[in-house]
Amino acid sequence: MPDSPNKPPYDPAFASDNVAGVSQEILEALSVNASGPAAPYGDDTVSAELTEVMRSHFGPRAEVLPVFNGTGANVISLQAASPRWGAVICTRSAHIHHDEGGAPEKVGGLKLLARPTDLLTPADITAELHHQGFVHAAQPTVVTLTQATEQGAVYPLEQVAAVAETAHAAGLAVHMDGSRLANAAVALDVDLGTAVRDVGVDVLSLGATKNGALGAEAVVVLEPDRVPGVDYIRKGSMQLASKQRFLSAQLLGMFGTDLWRRNAEAANRQARRLAAGLDACPGVRTVREPQVNAVFVEVFDEVAAAIRSRYICHTWEHSPDGHQVLRLMCSFETTDEQIDDLLDRARSAQLTDIAEI
Repeated sequence: MPDSPNKPPYDPAFASDNVAGVSQEILEALSVNASGPAAPYGDDTVSAELTEVMRSHFGPRAEVLPVFNGTGANVISLQAASPRWGAVICTRSAHIHHDEGGAPEKVGGLKLLARPTDLLTPADITAELHHQGFVHAAQPTVVTLTQATEQGAVYPLEQVAAVAETAHAAGLAVHMDGSRLANAAVALDVDLGTAVRDVGVDVLSLGATKNGALGAEAVVVLEPDRVPGVDYIRKGSMQLASKQRFLSAQLLGMFGTDLWRRNAEAANRQARRLAAGLDACPGVRTVREPQVNAVFVEVFDEVAAAIRSRYICHTWEHSPDGHQVLRLMCSFETTDEQIDDLLDRARSAQLTDIAEI
């Protein structure tokens, strides 16, 4: 019987950026705050310091609410931005639509209006507005964009701003799923405020776990008037930590320094190195130039099998020719040795068809 893919010798290094460990700086931030008493539920000095750091990134009115995970951040943000009769405009490939187990619907009571695209445009927003005021239809009240997307694409800043302008003109709030915001900001060569505040985002799900935290995300409210009651929703959604200082310490270690940028730069750089190496392998074609830390490659089955002789990787989809398209993720911990080994395995594949893929 073959070994389970979750046990050695199989390596999960390229399966997800969630497989990476914890940055030393995060462990040190936790250690500094590990002993002694502190007020619970966010009334501690570490959380107060985190608020000031977030305001330096996102503006003087920003409110930060640490949570345990990205699903919680998304559901809380969208609930706060949408009244009970409201609906959420998203893409067909949005994480909230495909990868959160129905939590927005089951926990948040949210109706999702999925557009047939991977990047929203103002036209997508306008297309969902034709039922405004029609009592028999769910009313769009919030737009959510994922930066960077599940396909590794990065919204240009002007596109986010145009979507936000259209949404605000129609009375809709704008949410950003920033699970990989750090990677997107690095790819765009901008700071966090430019990537979020300056383009009209009202509420942000800010990711840290994929970029080196032990386990901490945050809801960041940039426009409290459009997104009220987040603190109450967080409590009712079971995402308020009694010892919040340990979530805040991780976020402070990440965003109170340049760690968010350094780790994202490392992950993005390794993705470019991996893609360049794979593109030179027989039986492999990169689907697109990687913008962040995700590499998508179309491969012959023999190449996929050779890679999987050591590494866990996901078949994201199949090409029109029936070939597997693999998603390979890099993290801040991805090493040159791991990349070189994967490339050696890909090159070792015994191809029965030598035609160009």
